Amino acid sequence: MGSKTRLKHFVLLILIGWKGLVVGNWVVGHSDFVGPVFEVQPSSVVYPEGLSKGTVTLNCQARASPAATYRWHVNGTNVPVGDLRYTLVAGNLVISGPQYGSDGGSYQCLAMNRCGTILSRVANLKFGYLHDFSGEGQSPQTVYEGAGAFLACQAPAHYPALSYRWFVNDFPSFVKPDGGRWFVSQVTGNLYLAKAEPNDTASYFCFTTIDMDISTKSTFSKANQLTVQPDANTRKSAPAIKVRFPAETYALAGHTTQLECFAYGNPVPKLRWRKVDGLLPSKAGASAEGPILTLPEMTFHDEGVYECEAYNSEGRDKHQGRINVQAQPEWLQVMSDSEVEISSELHWTCVAAGKPRPSIRWLRNGQPLSTQPMSLDRVEVNGGRLKVINLALEDSGMYQCVAENKHDTIYSNAELRVQVQAPDFRSNPVRRLVPAARGGQVMLECRPRAAPKPTLFWSRGTELLTNSSRVTVTPDGILWIHNISRADEGKYTCFAENYLGKANSTGHLSVRDATKITLAPSNADINQEENVTLQCHASHDPTMDLTFTWAHNGALLDLEDPAGPYHRKETIGDLLIVSGQLSQAGTYSCTAQTVVDSASASAKLVVRGPPGPPGGLVVKNVAETSAELRWSRGYDNHSPIGKYVIMGCSPLSSGWRTMRTEPSNIEGNAESARVVGLLPWMDYEFQVIASNILGSGEPSMSSHTVRTQQAAPTVAPSGLGGGGGDRNELIITWTPMAREYQNGDGFGYILAFRKRNTPTWVVERVSNVESSRYVYSNQSLSPYCPFEVKIKAYNRKGEGPFSQIALVHSAEEEPTVAPLRINATALTAFEMQVSWDPVQHLSANGILRGYEIRYWRQHEREAAADRVRTAGLETTARVAGLRPSTRYHVTVLAYNSAGTGPASPKSTVTTRRPPPNRPPGNVFWKTDGSWVTVRWDHVKALGNESAVLGYKHEGQSALKVLDKGKTSVTLPLPKDNGYVVLEIRSWGEGGDGAAHETIVSRDSGETD
Repeated sequence: MGSKTRLKHFVLLILIGWKGLVVGNWVVGHSDFVGPVFEVQPSSVVYPEGLSKGTVTLNCQARASPAATYRWHVNGTNVPVGDLRYTLVAGNLVISGPQYGSDGGSYQCLAMNRCGTILSRVANLKFGYLHDFSGEGQSPQTVYEGAGAFLACQAPAHYPALSYRWFVNDFPSFVKPDGGRWFVSQVTGNLYLAKAEPNDTASYFCFTTIDMDISTKSTFSKANQLTVQPDANTRKSAPAIKVRFPAETYALAGHTTQLECFAYGNPVPKLRWRKVDGLLPSKAGASAEGPILTLPEMTFHDEGVYECEAYNSEGRDKHQGRINVQAQPEWLQVMSDSEVEISSELHWTCVAAGKPRPSIRWLRNGQPLSTQPMSLDRVEVNGGRLKVINLALEDSGMYQCVAENKHDTIYSNAELRVQVQAPDFRSNPVRRLVPAARGGQVMLECRPRAAPKPTLFWSRGTELLTNSSRVTVTPDGILWIHNISRADEGKYTCFAENYLGKANSTGHLSVRDATKITLAPSNADINQEENVTLQCHASHDPTMDLTFTWAHNGALLDLEDPAGPYHRKETIGDLLIVSGQLSQAGTYSCTAQTVVDSASASAKLVVRGPPGPPGGLVVKNVAETSAELRWSRGYDNHSPIGKYVIMGCSPLSSGWRTMRTEPSNIEGNAESARVVGLLPWMDYEFQVIASNILGSGEPSMSSHTVRTQQAAPTVAPSGLGGGGGDRNELIITWTPMAREYQNGDGFGYILAFRKRNTPTWVVERVSNVESSRYVYSNQSLSPYCPFEVKIKAYNRKGEGPFSQIALVHSAEEEPTVAPLRINATALTAFEMQVSWDPVQHLSANGILRGYEIRYWRQHEREAAADRVRTAGLETTARVAGLRPSTRYHVTVLAYNSAGTGPASPKSTVTTRRPPPNRPPGNVFWKTDGSWVTVRWDHVKALGNESAVLGYKHEGQSALKVLDKGKTSVTLPLPKDNGYVVLEIRSWGEGGDGAAHETIVSRDSGETD
């Protein structure tokens, strides 16, 4: 049979029509059925134990076509839905009156339709409870002032984890940190006290809370009595860490991890955290200086050894432990839905990461693949790889890849459709019209739906096409025609055939004129920030639209962004580049394109600018104050490198700064230099910046952090002084050395001191870097004895220079001599003046600060005396606030910083009788032009009051005093028609009497 005869026979078979085919229950052809895909999966629930009238809802929803139906498993067995307590609402399982004994467990939802079944993640239903504290209270605790203590919580049985707080005496007076003295452990619930104080004596209650999904429950303990015994000689103590985090802590990636650390000590220790084998993560924030180190969103970079250090002026204590980071399973690669023809092979791969490494298992329609009726010789499982050969229709269904470790289980779903179908072009016919350019090539695709794979061939009219110099038919049915001419126009038909049937589809090939570049872009050379235009023109078939596109180094450019650097010129293909940057150098390709073909041309753009960042920066030969840097040259960006600058930063600098180097000017051909002027025992990072005549470039990548070598200190501590303290003490103070001057570890201070005008120095070492005082005690010390003092620093490498000598006095003692010739004189009924002879400074046992006046009424005890201190060395003082007509005893004492000396002999004084407590009466005035005359009645003193010696008036002008014979005063009126507030009072030996206040103005009173 000839080729034309075979073709006619094939076409005839196609025309018979395709009505569809059923193989068993499998409908061959396109299917609208879709297997279930979860949209909502159940989540674990903690339900309050004993709450019998509530409900628990476990959610489950899946999209599917036809719609999914649902079943539920608990602990691997079917949930009896339809029971009075179990209800299915859509896919959600509602449990009424959950019971601890029968309903707790692991629940999974099964969603299914005719395509298959999938299994949800596990949701645990657990019951939360918090029992009451034991009825027995704990034994009372007694602790001395300044010592540490803790109160045990001894929490009752509970689920889930508790949060802890403590309150004092009454709820809700909760314990607060109080500067780090108190700490409540969220691991044990215990309450810790770093340094006890007398006012800490109280009853303390442990308050515990659990949070469940629908409720919260709290309870508190019996009283824990704490008594703090006062101690007049409170001892200082170095820190002792009492709350220690585990030596090994396992953290979960993406979650928050907390480490607890707390110490006793006096003064109250401060805390700081560090990562021993790296930098402490910045996300620790303020917790890096608190009792709980909090690290959110853990990553594997956070793994390592962490150290808590407690420190105060008396010493330090440290504790270390390791955090190991593990991770829940996470998909790196999942399978996807597959439509595979019958008798072919299926290859699926799923890959999961996690720590510990997840194991992989496979499910089909919710059941382990190993239990399926599929022939075992056709299925090969190798961890996350699944291979099924010689696929059969019954292999179709829903498959799940399950990855699990001890932290979680995750599921990946995919649907497998094994297809058997006669060829069908309805969903993917050959293109009806295929335009092509003359002289070019064209591809015609033939992709019918068919299973098994059909035999494909092409014809033009009645001519069967075979491979030739211009025509290629590939095994997968693609037709290529090369070097197209007008003669190739016409209809092309693809024929498909398998053992189930035949089909064909036809398209028309239309030949057009080719597109050509008529003006190609030219190479260009610009400086950074300059503009440049690249030209591009083309000719094309007039029946089609022409568009221009541009690409930079193969990446298509966005020419529609008005704010961008690239712009096209209207009607032509020219490209305008605005403010050219170094990153815009490279090859630019212009493409003129129609729907059938395209033509391209390219040009190179050179952008000259500052150099690129140097590379390969390394730090070598790190010494005490210098380090050697080496680097490799970066791009010069078409302008020779002129010089390099080295930048550096340390923990003490606020940012990057220019470093001193040798040579001081680093030439452009150099690839190494030495940084000098560094601080010993300091961490540094470095960058290198290259520059040329067009500017400075971007810095290199930062070097790794290096620490300079240790060296002996080079400067002495500052702020040397002291004085004060208790009897027989010499207190020396100084400013602690800043980190940049310590130059090494093992740092401390050496003090040398001697009595002035004596030859022998006493030398003492202080090993705490943060110490700022030293107390020297000696019973033979004289009070306020002058000492010459000097100080220097030391570390592991040696000692630094001594400071200049400072003069410091030993502690003062109270004066030993009392003032003499005390004289107390009553000034008024309420005030007296006291005078005395000064004491000699040599008798003050220190610097005389002033005098203290003590005074008390005759019938009172001296211990109840009121006290007034002078602020200097004056030997007279006024004492106010006295009672009238009262006899007072007065004594005077000298004082210094150590206290008061002996009291002087007593002096006695009686205050004067009080002034009349009545203001002048019958006050009136009258005006005369610009003057006003004010009159009043005389004030008569009573028998127990002091006599009136005159009157005082105070108003617009200064205070004026009148004798007792005058009961009127003439005053000028204000010029601005205002008013004057006038006070008139009597006065005498007892002081000022009560005032009469009146308002005088031009438009009030009497007028002549």
